[in-house]
Amino acid sequence: MNRRVRRKTLQAKGNVTEAVTKGPVNEVEAVVCLAKEEREVDWSSLPDDTVVALFSLLNYRDRASLASVCRTWRFLGSLSCLWTSLDIRAHNLDSTTASSLAKRCSKLRSIRFRGASAGNVVINLEAKELREMNADGCRDLTDASLSMLAARHQRLESLQLGPDFCEKITSDAIRVVALCCPRLKRLRLSGLRDVDGVAIGALVEHCRDLSELGFFDCMNVDETALGNAASLRFLSVAGSRNIKWTAASQLWVSLPNLVALDVSRTDVTPDAAFRLLFSESLKVLCALNCGSLDAGVFLAYNSKTKVLLARFTDIVKGIATLSQDSHSAPNLSGMKRINHYNNTSNNNSKISNVRNSRIGDNKSSEVKEWLEWVLSHALLRIAESSTPGLDSFWLKQGTPILLNLLGSLQEDVQERAATALATFVVIDDETATVDPARAEAVMHGGGIGFLLDLAKSRREGVQSEAAKAIANLSVNADVAKAVAMEGGISILAALARSPNRWVAEEAAGGLWNLSVGEEHKGAIAEAGGIRALVDLVFKWPSGGEGVLQERAAGALANLAADDKCSMEVAMAGGVHALVMLARFNKHEGVQEQAARALANLAAHGDSNGNNAAVGQEVGALEALVHLTGSHHEGVRQEAAGALWNLSFDDRNREAIAEAGGVEALVTLAQNCGNASQGLQERAAGALWGLSVSEANSIAIGQGGGVSPLIALARSDVEDVHETAAGALWNLAFNAGNAWRIVEEGGVPALVHLCSSSGSKMARFMAALALAYMFDGRMDEAGMQCDSAPKTGSLEAARRMAMRHIEAFVQTFSDQQCLSVAATSWAPAALAQVAEAARIHEAGHLRCSGAEVGRFVVMLRNGSTVLKSCAAFALLQVEDMLCIMLVFCTRQ
Repeated sequence: MNRRVRRKTLQAKGNVTEAVTKGPVNEVEAVVCLAKEEREVDWSSLPDDTVVALFSLLNYRDRASLASVCRTWRFLGSLSCLWTSLDIRAHNLDSTTASSLAKRCSKLRSIRFRGASAGNVVINLEAKELREMNADGCRDLTDASLSMLAARHQRLESLQLGPDFCEKITSDAIRVVALCCPRLKRLRLSGLRDVDGVAIGALVEHCRDLSELGFFDCMNVDETALGNAASLRFLSVAGSRNIKWTAASQLWVSLPNLVALDVSRTDVTPDAAFRLLFSESLKVLCALNCGSLDAGVFLAYNSKTKVLLARFTDIVKGIATLSQDSHSAPNLSGMKRINHYNNTSNNNSKISNVRNSRIGDNKSSEVKEWLEWVLSHALLRIAESSTPGLDSFWLKQGTPILLNLLGSLQEDVQERAATALATFVVIDDETATVDPARAEAVMHGGGIGFLLDLAKSRREGVQSEAAKAIANLSVNADVAKAVAMEGGISILAALARSPNRWVAEEAAGGLWNLSVGEEHKGAIAEAGGIRALVDLVFKWPSGGEGVLQERAAGALANLAADDKCSMEVAMAGGVHALVMLARFNKHEGVQEQAARALANLAAHGDSNGNNAAVGQEVGALEALVHLTGSHHEGVRQEAAGALWNLSFDDRNREAIAEAGGVEALVTLAQNCGNASQGLQERAAGALWGLSVSEANSIAIGQGGGVSPLIALARSDVEDVHETAAGALWNLAFNAGNAWRIVEEGGVPALVHLCSSSGSKMARFMAALALAYMFDGRMDEAGMQCDSAPKTGSLEAARRMAMRHIEAFVQTFSDQQCLSVAATSWAPAALAQVAEAARIHEAGHLRCSGAEVGRFVVMLRNGSTVLKSCAAFALLQVEDMLCIMLVFCTRQ
């Protein structure tokens, strides 16, 4: 007998109403037909300036695609006025590609790239007019590379490297930057080991317009040299260590133009902070998460002209005081969104206070822009550090500030705010656990609408980080419902089709989390999410440390648990895609999710043909058998689960055996004594499924499978010992295996299950295994077996087995109902007897003709116990027709 297993997922409380899609499609078709009837549009007749204006609304990737339409558009799309900014973070450009882009980049003003290798490629763009350079992931960027970048772009006004640590950059490179880029106005560097006085002196001497300097998370910064930077208006040393704060405060307080200072995440002393606040020019001191500062020390501090931003101050109110007028600032489209989830107005009012404050003059606007940047940076760093004891801060201040920053006009601030939202809600990344209070605070503050608006942006960096935040927040079931109600599923499905790998990766993560909810699966399929996920696997089958493939396979696994969605996965080519991942991808997370998806596809039995389809896919069974030997427990577990489900099909069962599945699963069972309960259950279950075939049953017994199954039958976990009992039941059908079970001490284990298990199915199958062992066939085989147990011990085992079989059957017998039925033979009375004796879970079992025949033969056995057991078994599998047999055996 056999049973299939399905990966457990959240059960929906109600049926999901199917959406009607024919209407909109027909409307679109009607409009198109009408347009064709009226006139054919000649796009080539558009004026050149109109085409250029349209190009300017697209990102450079879509612009390049559209430029391939015709020669005219190719020429217009290459105009240098359209290529003033470039973001190549998601691309691995080589020098040849960079050289081909050089013709378009003659007026390039701003560039963003990721990694040291990309920095070397940027040199080949020959963008001599470049004003702004922003790079992240620059841990491997060396002094030589940075010096070359500075030498090739001498008109740079802004240089930013971070937030990743630039561990290989030294003060020597800073001096070269100062010499080569005299127009530099802003310099932000992260994670340097040492910034000495000579480097800072070179910046002061050669960069006379330098107004902003940021050394983030640096080991050593020469605070004395910074005291000579008279041109500075903005200074940040957030996260930097080994600063002598007494000397720093005495020197920096005299800087004539310094209006804003960031000392967040440092050990700044209260005395130094007080001294800095009394600077004549300083307006803002940002000191977030400074452990040495205490609220009590600053209770007496009150100033209408200076703002202290710390955990113990009202940051939102402090930002609002920087406003010089009360006129409303332009809002994102999402700021006008009606909030359906907010029961309180406290956080929303704080957001409005900040958003509606616009600073009038240009200098004050610069303060606001700087403040947005340092707050987003500080809050992200605090979120990444998972500092304990900040729940109140995040709920009361951190969340409103981050939601406010989503509306910044600075793209990198929007990205960093979205990343911080994605980070601070996560409690445990390994178990994908989020803090419900924080997630719901974002939802009640209108954050879902804001993030979805950003996800629809044409800027791919913003899309990626917004999708990441939506994905993490959607782990919370209530937030997931809000995302679905706000149209987030369609947005994520569209982003999953993005040609940008990072955008598609985060969108796949969002669909993975949303697909956990049964109520969202149909919506994902309707939005085209299944096709998008399958296409992702084909588009990027490897690379990127397997994150994208794992998320796509994980989402498909959740969707495949639904019968209707599983058919759509198969029709979209999902079987081939998942088998390809299981065969060729080397990342364990990808292998685990691919195997789980295949298990869920095969779990629907006769309701669709996916079980057979998976088995017939080239290399599928061989790959799953191979994965049972993985070093990763999760991979072994899901592979065994897939083989268990696939063994439900007769052809798959034999094919698995031919692929070495019997040997592999016996080895897995032998080695899973200390493994997780899930792995133990699936290992036993796979052997149970294979042992339906007598040839496989014999091979399992001869291959050493009896002993580990007996050990698993002794488990206290019902799911484990139930599947082990099922496997032993099938094995006991063969007389040789029955002897092995007796020899290995299996009788006491089965007797214990028969009498004590909380699972009716485990007790039932243990009783049937014992009945097989002692119905006489094992004795006939034992006459030819030299290693048969001693007669005395065998007889004692027989008596013990019979006693517990009888007790088990009697627990399902209502003597009063039996007497009434035996007297009247009325259909109602017979039905009542049958219902009392029914084990409803046994409806999943299927008996072969040989098994039914053996039960029938057992009805003629001289033992009344075996007769009752056979009748009871036939009643479970043959329904009402067996009632007659029950009474025949009792007469």
